[in-house]
Amino acid sequence: MTISEWSDGAAPAGSGGAAPARPPGDALLKVTGLRKHFPIKKGLFQRQVGAVRAVDELDFEVWPGETLGVVGESGCGKSTMGRLITRLLEPSAGTVEFEGTDITHLGVAGMRPLRRDVQMIFQDPYSSLNPRHTIGTIVGAPFALQHVSPRGGVKKEVQRLLSVVGLNPEHYNRYPHEFSGGQRQRIGIARALALKPKLVVADEPVSALDVSIQAQVVNLLDDLQQELGLTYVIIAHDLSVVRHVSDRIAVMYLGKIVELADRDSLYKAPMHPYTKALMSAVPIPDPRRKHAKNDRILLSGDVPSPISPPSGCRFHTRCWKATERCGTTEPPLLELLPGRRVACHHPENIEAEAARGG
Repeated sequence: MTISEWSDGAAPAGSGGAAPARPPGDALLKVTGLRKHFPIKKGLFQRQVGAVRAVDELDFEVWPGETLGVVGESGCGKSTMGRLITRLLEPSAGTVEFEGTDITHLGVAGMRPLRRDVQMIFQDPYSSLNPRHTIGTIVGAPFALQHVSPRGGVKKEVQRLLSVVGLNPEHYNRYPHEFSGGQRQRIGIARALALKPKLVVADEPVSALDVSIQAQVVNLLDDLQQELGLTYVIIAHDLSVVRHVSDRIAVMYLGKIVELADRDSLYKAPMHPYTKALMSAVPIPDPRRKHAKNDRILLSGDVPSPISPPSGCRFHTRCWKATERCGTTEPPLLELLPGRRVACHHPENIEAEAARGG
C-alpha cells in the first residue's frame, strides 16, 4: 500500500527543497519569548537557590509544510524546547501559538483535541515504547485516547500505518523487544502519524541508530512529509542529517537561538561565529581537503553552566572575535539580511552576503 493511499489522496505540501524566507500565509507555529527555568532547591524546606536556564527567550516561526532543523551542542536546550512547543512541559514564560491560538497554558483537557494536530517522535526508540504492550496496542493508543473510530476498525488502520512506515502489518501482535532499533523508531513514527497531525516534533529521531538505518529513517520522514503535507521541527546534533532534511535551520547555544536562516545560506556562509565553528566540524568526504589548513575551528573551554550563564553574549567566553562589548551587552536576534536572523555584535560574512543580495 502506498502512502498516498493511506492519506486519502491528500495533496502533498512538503517543499522538497529550500523554503522561501517568509512563505505566504500565516505561520503554523509561532513562539515568542519562550523560557523554561528549572528551579534548584536545597535544604529541609526546599528553598529555591537558583535555576537551570534551559531555554531563555526563544522567538521563531514554523510555516506550513516546511522543516525547521534545530542544532547545537548537547545541553543547549534543544530537547527542552521540543517538549515546550508540544506542551509536554509547562513554560516559565513566553507564548506558544498554534494556528493562531495561544496554547501556552492550556490544561490537559484543553490540549487533548490539539494532540491530534501536534505529535512528537522521541529520541530513544527503546525507552519510548512500553515493553508490556504489543505493537498494535502502542500504535493504536492515540485512537483510544482521542476516542477516534477509524474506518475499517483500529486493527486495520494500525496495520495500514505499519505498512506506511515499511513494517510488516502481520507483526501487529509482536512486542517491542522483537524489533531492531530502526524498526522501533518506525513504530514510533507510525504512532505519531496515527491521527494525521499537522506538526511533528522529532527529537533526535536517528541519533540512537546505525548509520545505514539513519538514512532509511531520514528518507522515510522526507517521503512522508511530501506525501502527507507534514510540518516538521527536527532536533538533531548531526549537521549532515539536518542539512539533508531542513528548509530552515535554527542554531542554539546555551538556551538561546544565535542564528536562524535558510539551509543553503547557513551552510554556504554562516554569520555567527558559533555557527561557523559547528559547520567547520562537519566531515567532508574529500581526501584532498583532509589536511587543509584553517578549515577546522577548535573552540576553547567548555560550554558554560546554564545555572550561571555568562553576562552579555553567552558565547563570548569561547569566541575568537569577542570584544569588551560582547561581555557586557547581550546581542539581540536581529534580521541582518532578508530571512537571516543573527545574535552577534561581530557577524561573519555580512559584507559578502549583502553584496550578493542576501
